[in-house]
Amino acid sequence: MSEPLEKKEELIRYFSSGAKPRDQWRVGTEYEKVMVSVRDGRALPFSGPAGVEEIMRRLIERYGYEADDEHGRIIALKGERAPITIEPGGQIELSGEQCETIHCAHLEFTRHAAQLLEIGHQIGATVLGLGIQPVSRIDEIELLPKERYHIMYPYMARKGRLGQRMMKQTAGVQANLDYHDEADAIRKLRVSMGMVPLLYATFANSPISDGALNGFQSYRGQIWADTDNDRCGVPAFIFRDDAGFEDYTEYALDVPMYFLIRDHRYINLTTPPGITFRQYMERGWNGQRATIEDWSHHLTTIFTEVRLKKYVEVRTADSQPPALMLALPALLKGILYDDDCMSAAWDLVKRWSYDERLQLTAMANKAGLEARAGRITFKELALELLNIATTGLVRLKALNERGEDESIYLARLTDLVRSGHSPASLAIENWKGRWNYDVRRLVEGTAYEAEAAF
Repeated sequence: MSEPLEKKEELIRYFSSGAKPRDQWRVGTEYEKVMVSVRDGRALPFSGPAGVEEIMRRLIERYGYEADDEHGRIIALKGERAPITIEPGGQIELSGEQCETIHCAHLEFTRHAAQLLEIGHQIGATVLGLGIQPVSRIDEIELLPKERYHIMYPYMARKGRLGQRMMKQTAGVQANLDYHDEADAIRKLRVSMGMVPLLYATFANSPISDGALNGFQSYRGQIWADTDNDRCGVPAFIFRDDAGFEDYTEYALDVPMYFLIRDHRYINLTTPPGITFRQYMERGWNGQRATIEDWSHHLTTIFTEVRLKKYVEVRTADSQPPALMLALPALLKGILYDDDCMSAAWDLVKRWSYDERLQLTAMANKAGLEARAGRITFKELALELLNIATTGLVRLKALNERGEDESIYLARLTDLVRSGHSPASLAIENWKGRWNYDVRRLVEGTAYEAEAAF
């Protein structure tokens, strides 16, 4: 472990150390996916011969991954370039490499999905292009035997009504982007936080849960809104013109801690009265003193819509069908890696007050692209945002072997939005129509193998 932290400036320097020159900027994508039984659409257990751990074992045997275990259970895999981790309810996540282009990310995701489907078919499982487990209730889903999650799970029940659903049922796609300096990092945080309502509306994909329509287009977004107000949502300070790393540090210092890690073991800090990182840094805990590693771990327990580490992590979007999975990193790269496009995107959302932003996010979760900001529909705003991002990607001129730039990853989403649809509204239409409220048809229609359905 490193030396004990003495001053707040050491925490601020953690963020400053993440700055990179523009020619070293990359995009990393994290892909969470819901896997289910082909037979009935229910969540795979973690344990057993047809469970997630068995999938991990077969990936090791077939593709040479290295197991990362905890108390003898496989909880993650180490790959040559990117690890595979497991979320609390058995959702499988690829934490993608830092890619220079979205073409690179497309190749890694395509390879990963093919491997997962191959192994899944062997045990009667498939991957669904949805942002939530559509059938199993939370008490029917096995909690991953990982110390971190067994600390978090009971704590969630004390902090919000839907946090346990978040852990066991939901899946998202996240994009990580680099910054040049403090001003650039805060600008990217601000613009990304500003776009949150539009991102929820555009990427809404969680309208069916517990075997029925749940009344939302992004129920995942609604779940996050009622998980833990101490560490979730959109902090108001980020919209101040003078916000900086110190403000984010001050915010994170007052977030209650979940745990410490010592000798690869988790120490539970959630027992009342609990302790914030500020309190821990000031007075320690049971002889332990705060270190930079503790700070790094603590930052992973902050679940704001966009969070700061040594990069900017945009966490808003529901997981997508495979044809749209690269649209989020493509959209964000096109906007945040071109100064003019970033300004144009901010112009689109900057007039909203903080309270309006919260209201618009709730509306987006409920109504998707049919939500309105005054007289303007979210469909219109989303199309403008997609056009801005497309312009940025065309300017960046990152070409694949066929001479295509990265805007190709936005084309299908743009067509979908232009038709007035999000993935959620299509799923609702199909559920009421050709799927006829039949879970088996839902599975067939949203499985990765049925990509054309989207």
